[in-house]
Amino acid sequence: MVLKQKELVDELKIEWKRLWKERVDDRVRAEGVAVDDYSSLFIDKGTIIHATRDFKALNFKDILLQHEVSDPERYIPPDPHVGGWNKFVRDNITKPQTKKAKFVEYYSNPVPREKQAQKKNGRGWLHI
Repeated sequence: MVLKQKELVDELKIEWKRLWKERVDDRVRAEGVAVDDYSSLFIDKGTIIHATRDFKALNFKDILLQHEVSDPERYIPPDPHVGGWNKFVRDNITKPQTKKAKFVEYYSNPVPREKQAQKKNGRGWLHI
């Protein structure tokens, strides 16, 4: 049962990627339109899939729910607003540094630079 769901989700992901890759962008109306029928995604040819104003965006999770996939969150990566591993590490593992601490750390131990060769034996550029 789980393997069948996994295969179904994989096929739906392939269709989903194909839908977004093959869309036609209408620059006048600022919207993306489906080029073909995607029956497994419940999207017909000519359906607006992306627009800039007054538009409810397509959601892969809703499509999985329509196919009655149990626990669709397992197959979808988390929303960037919720965060992933990087946010977890930043919030829980590393200690937060203030701007002042970064400033003091950087300028307290300056890196010694090598001296450059002098031009004109240190006299600078002479224009005679």
